[in-house]
Amino acid sequence: MPKGGLPPQTQLTTDRAVFTEAYAVLPRGTMTDIVTSQLPFWEQTRLWVIARPLSGFAETFSQYIVEVQPGGGSDRPEGDPGAEGVLFVVAGSLTLTLDDDEHRLAPGGYAFLPPGQRWTLRNTGDEAATFHWVRKAYQRVDGIDVPEAFVTNEADVEGREMPDTDGAWTTQRFVDPVDVRHDMHVNIVNFEPGGAIPFPETHVMEHGLYVLEGKAVYLLNNDWVEVQEGDFMWLRAFCPQACYAGGPGRFRYLLYKDVNRHAVLSRQLV
Repeated sequence: MPKGGLPPQTQLTTDRAVFTEAYAVLPRGTMTDIVTSQLPFWEQTRLWVIARPLSGFAETFSQYIVEVQPGGGSDRPEGDPGAEGVLFVVAGSLTLTLDDDEHRLAPGGYAFLPPGQRWTLRNTGDEAATFHWVRKAYQRVDGIDVPEAFVTNEADVEGREMPDTDGAWTTQRFVDPVDVRHDMHVNIVNFEPGGAIPFPETHVMEHGLYVLEGKAVYLLNNDWVEVQEGDFMWLRAFCPQACYAGGPGRFRYLLYKDVNRHAVLSRQLV
């Protein structure tokens, strides 16, 4: 999670930050106090906006890293009635209220919030709490119900082995991939040391990847890039990607992708 603060004047400006037509990398060192934002109706809270829709780039989602001080939070957290969201806690604890039910979110806590859901979030503990907030405009489909809210923890979600990887590559899926009510997935991808994506994936889904643990080299379009815990990668649709996890420990990231909907066409054929 971001450490905040500012680097000393003596530090070199050269870093791994890059923004290209196909991908962006925001290293953890770019997430300083000077780039934080505020939100309406949030108290004692600041956030790092690490993804937002950009025309011609990643267009479907936004992602924030939110830091809430003790006593802080919001009773009016989401201003867009068409937005769905996922909350994923990485430090501290938070109290989430869904309608009239309270849920305590500890590290690893995960909540899915459908559009129009009534919710509040408060830090009732003694230390700052940090969470990821992924937001997307939900694409309604006539005849398909909107999915209901749910709360879980990553510790309660089994990692499913990817085919022919002998457990070196697993994915913790928080919703059923064939449940077409959901138009986004926010999962956790895990690699043991030496694990790899052994081919350049090229697909229609946009991606946000926040590294939760470890380090690896990641193929982004034509470039092999070193990434580590606290870094964020932002990939537009069809950007080739692969990775090698070199160790010494696990490599894990929180992954966003848009799924289960027709491509939106600018003009309808008559």
